[in-house]
Amino acid sequence: MKRATRKRTRSRIQKKSLFGKPFDGGKRMDHGGPQQQQHHHPMEHQQQPYYPQHPAMMRLYEVQKEVASLGPQVCTFSGLQHDRDYKRLERELTRLLLEVDQVDTEGKPELQGARKRAAQEVEGLLRYLEENATHPSRGAIEELSEEARRLVDERVVAPQRSGGVAEINDELVDALQQLVLRLTQVKTEGRVPLRKARYRALTRLCAVQDVIEGRTQQQTLPLPLSGDTHEAVNRINQVMVKVSVARGQLVALLMGLSGRDSCAHLSRILTEMQVELDALDVSGNAAIRNYRKQVVEEINGLLKHLDLEGEGEDTRRYDLAQNNSIREIEAVRAHVSHLREGVLRHCVMGDLSFRPKAELQSLLTHLDQVDTAKNPCIREARRRAVVEVQAIVTFLDLREALASRQPGPNEHPAHRAVWLVLGSLSDLQAQVLGFDGKRVDKSSMMLEELLTKQLLVLDAVDPDGDETTKLARKQAVKFAQNILNYLDMKTDQWEY
Repeated sequence: MKRATRKRTRSRIQKKSLFGKPFDGGKRMDHGGPQQQQHHHPMEHQQQPYYPQHPAMMRLYEVQKEVASLGPQVCTFSGLQHDRDYKRLERELTRLLLEVDQVDTEGKPELQGARKRAAQEVEGLLRYLEENATHPSRGAIEELSEEARRLVDERVVAPQRSGGVAEINDELVDALQQLVLRLTQVKTEGRVPLRKARYRALTRLCAVQDVIEGRTQQQTLPLPLSGDTHEAVNRINQVMVKVSVARGQLVALLMGLSGRDSCAHLSRILTEMQVELDALDVSGNAAIRNYRKQVVEEINGLLKHLDLEGEGEDTRRYDLAQNNSIREIEAVRAHVSHLREGVLRHCVMGDLSFRPKAELQSLLTHLDQVDTAKNPCIREARRRAVVEVQAIVTFLDLREALASRQPGPNEHPAHRAVWLVLGSLSDLQAQVLGFDGKRVDKSSMMLEELLTKQLLVLDAVDPDGDETTKLARKQAVKFAQNILNYLDMKTDQWEY
């Protein structure tokens, strides 16, 4: 019944609300949230007389009120189709669609138009809800989250539940970092639901990473102290055992691997540990005081991660376009773009006097000082800005080296061949710096092919034992690969 009704209504969608205001499917956002729709009386949009007191119009007004309350929920829903909230929203919107179809317009064109617009708006919300829950990027986020859950369950949670020891090492930390990087690469197309889903997955994985790395550091410390030192030490040691258990519970909670525990329950347990430690009399013993302080700090470190349950729901941190650090980075990128245009313009004229290296270096210093707040997306944005600056610097350096080069009569032929390739690479890098398109563009594929050919030419150069040529060829290969990586970065359409 739902499918049939929705299919009938799809054919008449023109994305207008009941009162003539276009519905945008939640894509027009103000700071990451749904734009509030302002509804006006139909008489403001129609020259023909309406029937504001007609039963049909009154019922449509009631539907519109319900749509207004459901709209923001739909436009910020970041889950999947099997989630309880998805089913609730789909059920409510389908009910409204059925009610709209059942409104009797008595054949009056004005009432028929109002009913049609109401149906279109409800259908638009249904479609937007389904599109985001089934979007390929949403699936990619879920797949990466599931991969992280399996990894953490196998290496951390399951061993602790069976009474063993979690397998925490550099390999695990590196695997988690790779998952974080892959999550930052998932494209959101500026959609709030996708931004929220990616943000929630990242915050949880980064929190787990923080907890696990903290545990790795703890394992290298000469603690706990011997119980013979002071009677309070035994109690602190007991608390440390509880903290270790709580750490595993926290990781399970963050990754959705805990069926029984809750954040509130774990928070109470950790707070009770703090109270127990505060009540201890350490009798002025500095070593025991430091020991207790360290355990308290570790408890505080676990507690700070317990507020993630509503993260991305009650805040708008997922909307990085409004983040101050991102704004700083974007301001730097705008300046870099201006300098890049100037550099390319002067190079075309053969003028090497424009060398804003000091200005570019100051931008690198500025980027280094940008606060990323341990947010992997902000770190990635900063890294990309740094690469953009460095690309201009290396371009200027090579241009200067080519202009000042004075080969001697006894120069090795292979060395001369490497410099010829470097000249070609400099011209290609100028084109890459000025390129502003997509990966599928013909010019992008042509640049990639030409750069790859230069790598093949370098591969064919035989140094014939000449160390200078070996070093030059190695640097040229690295230069070509850096240009290819830069082109790849420019065309991957990454966004916050």
